[in-house]
Amino acid sequence: MRLPAWACSLACIGIGVLSGCAQNAAQLANQNQTLQQTQLAAQQRLQELQSRASTLDHDNQELEALLAQTRQQGKLLEDQLAAVKEQLSSATTQLSQLSEEKQNTERQAETLLASTKRRGGATITANSSLGANVPKFGIPGIEARADGDVIRIELPGMLLFQPNTASLLPTAGAIVDQVASELARSYPEQIIGVEGHTDADPLPGTPGVSNHQLSVNRSMAVYEYLVTKNKIASVQLFAVGHGGNHPVVSNATPTGKQRNNRVELVVYPDKAVGR
Repeated sequence: MRLPAWACSLACIGIGVLSGCAQNAAQLANQNQTLQQTQLAAQQRLQELQSRASTLDHDNQELEALLAQTRQQGKLLEDQLAAVKEQLSSATTQLSQLSEEKQNTERQAETLLASTKRRGGATITANSSLGANVPKFGIPGIEARADGDVIRIELPGMLLFQPNTASLLPTAGAIVDQVASELARSYPEQIIGVEGHTDADPLPGTPGVSNHQLSVNRSMAVYEYLVTKNKIASVQLFAVGHGGNHPVVSNATPTGKQRNNRVELVVYPDKAVGR
């Protein structure tokens, strides 16, 4: 039996539709597989990015910790540098003080050595007139007395020096000038010792400075004043310091301590070489 033409046409159309649907289904399956692969790749990429972000975050935390540690170490180094600078400044000051003390000691040693040489080369003469002609001074507190074959002239420390120092008072020059004038007139050729003395009390507020050192410094201050201001020949003079070893009175009272703080100008019967 033969089908009508329209039936054949309809059958062809149906077959074409079915064939197109099959092709579309295949294409959709392929697209779906592609999308799944793309999604899987995107997920893997996302995981990789998240892993890298986590690593970067960890690295950033370590860098921040390292930076904080570096800053702390830098602050510590700054503090240490400041301490070293302070120590260096203190050491420089101490070195300057030691150098000055060394120079003073060397100068005092040279003075004592020169005085020893002068004493060794001096012409010793019998001069009984020293004790018979004790000079008189019209200055309150200045006393002269015979002591064996020498004359001792006491200059009270309170009239000459700032308390507990070897710095001459502004009024000390006039006192020393007057005494020096009498020495030059009465004893133009005699050797004269400049002897510093103190009481037995420790010096307040001056750590490291002994009474002996103070007495030496004071005798040197008067020695230099006599040489530079009064033109007394240096060959006639020598300076020594006795500290508190030779008090003239007891240190049991403030008055006694005051008197024991003194500089004595000691006139010897020896004539200086070259005078």
